[in-house]
Amino acid sequence: MGKTGIVYDDIYLEHETWMHPENKERLRRTVAYLKSVGLWDRLSLIKPRKATVQEVALVHKEQYISSVEQICAQGGGHLDADTVVSGRSYEVAMFAVGGLLEACDAVIRGDIMNCFCLVRPPGHHAMPDRGMGFCLFNNIAIAAKYLQKKHNIKRIAIIDWDVHHGNGTQYVFWTDPSVFYFSIHRYPFYPGTGAAEDRGGGDGEGTTLNIPFTGWEERETIVAKFEEAVRGAVTDFAPEFVLVSAGFDAYERDPIGGLGLKIEDYRRLTDVVCEMAEKTAKNRLISTIEGGYSLEGLPLMVTQHIEGLLSASSKQKTE
Repeated sequence: MGKTGIVYDDIYLEHETWMHPENKERLRRTVAYLKSVGLWDRLSLIKPRKATVQEVALVHKEQYISSVEQICAQGGGHLDADTVVSGRSYEVAMFAVGGLLEACDAVIRGDIMNCFCLVRPPGHHAMPDRGMGFCLFNNIAIAAKYLQKKHNIKRIAIIDWDVHHGNGTQYVFWTDPSVFYFSIHRYPFYPGTGAAEDRGGGDGEGTTLNIPFTGWEERETIVAKFEEAVRGAVTDFAPEFVLVSAGFDAYERDPIGGLGLKIEDYRRLTDVVCEMAEKTAKNRLISTIEGGYSLEGLPLMVTQHIEGLLSASSKQKTE
């Protein structure tokens, strides 16, 4: 068994969104490419389970959870103008959450060192009482709460490199001093949050770090600022577990995002978070896909990311 895991199941293709940018073809093409280049067989496949309502309620209000279930039971519709659901979407979303929770358990047990969760629907825009921005449940926020509650993890870093600010994740941990939320993103841009002066509130003041970019910066500047922040403020926080909202829509050819990043830049982003995980978190790192809508580019960027995870885990095996 390899020390890098991947969470995937064909159930994730059953969240039907038709011609929507966040559609099943994103995952279908990515899986096919990973298999074609021989990466798939180097990973430990982790099959997801269905999360319980109680687990999802670590972040979300039970009334909201029930409303999503009811809308889907009636055949689907829209949670907001951007967020489409179909008859199976509630079930699939529960398996998306459960996939991350299975990854958490596998890493804590030591079965694997790090893991990429190839799940959908994505999560980082979802608020406790509503879905938005293609997201139903906040997968990564629930995973963090689960690590705190079940595994007694005291300090968690959530690193978000999606082009869109993870407003839902920031909101959930705004006053929580035990979770450091760091985001690079385009701003001003959807969803309108993530200003540099937003640094958390109450006991959590100083454990939110936003580095916004206008879209006019050189890509080297963006990557360098990311590396500097991870090696500085986030490492200084000394997280015991690292979670990554791995959006791939800052890519220069993304149809609805874009910050000018190239495919190979995602290896650099991955390497620096793995470096930090080695220093402070016993290499314990889980990433999950958020955005990324270039059907041609997404499999290549995911490959860069997974190769970085594999490099980190194989390095530890040989030392």
